[in-house]
Amino acid sequence: MNKKITNVILVIFILVVIISAVYFLSIEFNKVRGTKHLDIIEIANYQGQKLDSINAFRENSIKGPQYVDIDKYELEVTGLIENPKNYKYDEIINGFDSYKKVVTLNCVEGWSATILWEGMLFRELIDVAKPTADANVIIFRAVDGYSTAFPIEYFYQNDILMAYKMNDAAMVPERGFPFQLVAETKWGYKWIKWISEIEFSDDKDYEGFWERRGYSVSGELDEHFLK
Repeated sequence: MNKKITNVILVIFILVVIISAVYFLSIEFNKVRGTKHLDIIEIANYQGQKLDSINAFRENSIKGPQYVDIDKYELEVTGLIENPKNYKYDEIINGFDSYKKVVTLNCVEGWSATILWEGMLFRELIDVAKPTADANVIIFRAVDGYSTAFPIEYFYQNDILMAYKMNDAAMVPERGFPFQLVAETKWGYKWIKWISEIEFSDDKDYEGFWERRGYSVSGELDEHFLK
């Protein structure tokens, strides 16, 4: 009897060792292969208007999609303002009202995409930052080194969103997560993605990435995109 009990205990011990080994190996395997993402659930219509898919975009960024570590991410708001601040992602998401708007992005390459964008109204961030009297330009910079700029009046004359959702789905890295500027009335190269810094400036001559390469500084849709 004692021998049988000993054998049973030995079998149980071996099984525990095997199960533990499989468990820890599965953890390491998951670390190696990375996290799998489920399909994005997006809406196709909004208030009777047909929307394009978030996959309707062509990849034409200067360094390819940027995959931002949101735990380390900060949005720096700086320059000629009274209240400079580094925002965490959640501080933007939860600290400002959310707005929705259907806007079509028109690319100079000849394609377009009509999307339901959701995000914060950018002029509300301007109001919190409190620009000084000589601040007349807002420069946007991205994680990949891209940049572009706008007159400050543009954001007071238009309801411009800094978006974090598309078609009621969270924005994906390929589209600009965590934030993309919905620069309506402008060509697509003004719709900066992966925004990491917002600088209030008095440099009316500032030229961004494509502007330095011959593109229009204003980027207005009713004008040719080349200077």
